[in-house]
Formats: sequence, structure tokens, C-alpha cells
Amino acid sequence: MSLVELITQADERGLAASALACLDRCVPLLGGDDEVLRPLWASLTEGGDADAWGALLAEARGRLDAEPADEGEAGLLARRMLAAAPDARTADALRAWADACSVASLRVHRLLDPAADGTDPGDDLRAEGRTEALSPLVAAELRRQVTVLELLAGHGAGGLRPALEVTVEGRRVLRAVVSRRARVGG
Repeated sequence: MSLVELITQADERGLAASALACLDRCVPLLGGDDEVLRPLWASLTEGGDADAWGALLAEARGRLDAEPADEGEAGLLARRMLAAAPDARTADALRAWADACSVASLRVHRLLDPAADGTDPGDDLRAEGRTEALSPLVAAELRRQVTVLELLAGHGAGGLRPALEVTVEGRRVLRAVVSRRARVGG
């Protein structure tokens, strides 16, 4: 199933996890530590407090706003993902956020991938799920997005831990790319 179809069919938890995973993988651009979004992840668990979402989001925004950020286009896209997060955890608001985060995260990865040819992956590739025309960093991000949604669709709250593991791996990759770019000056 394509990424677009998975987002369309996802439930509230899947949508929140999908968008949160995209944002979490981009945390290195916001200067945040690896734990800054962990309370939001915890609110998605079985028995997690869905009503706490808004307060937890405000706390994360406060922590990330206090951190230095990469102000290039990739950093601005990551900031917009954070700013666009809905204060209320409703399916409609989360669906729009999940879709926007998916597009933004793919664009961030394209901007940071030294092998990217400068073309925008576009919605066609998200809809078709093809990765062969994508640069390695973008293709891996597309696969991670699909994996997170499949884990949540197949396992509900039980898919959160493996989805977070996929996200942590993606964050490490992006952190390494950002670090390398800083060392070589660009």
C-alpha cells in the first residue's frame, strides 16, 4: 500500500505517530535532544493521556524554541512541522498534519542528501511508493514513513515501540548528515 493510502486509512494514533515520527527524525535540525518528544510518544500508548497532548506539545515547543536551530530551508521546514502540530488530538487535524509532515520530511531529506539531484520527490512518488528514482536519504525516509504507518495499522499501540525504534534510527542518520555537512561547511 502506498504512503498516501496508509495516511488516508490511518486511525488517530497512527496519524499522530506518523507525523510525530517525521518531526522526531528532524529534531537534529531544531537543536533538540533525543528525549524532547518522548512525552508525546508516551501519550499515544494504551492508557496514555490523550487529553495531555496539547500541554505536552506546548512543553516540547518551548524546549525546542529555546534551542539553536539550523535556519536553512531544511531547518525552517522542521520548524513549520512543529508549529503546525494540532493542539487537539483529533483525527481530522492529525490527518492534515501527518500529510504535511510527510511531505516536509521528504523535502528536508532531499535538501540534505548530497546525492539528491535537486528535483522534488513530489506526491506521485508518495502515492506510488516507488523509491528507485529517489536519492538514498530520501528513499530511506519514504521507507521509514511507510514502515511506521504499517506498524501502527498492524499492531495498534503495540506498534509504537518498533515505530519509535525506526524513528530513532532515522534521527541518527539525519544527525550524522547534519554533522557531516557542518564539518565540510555546507
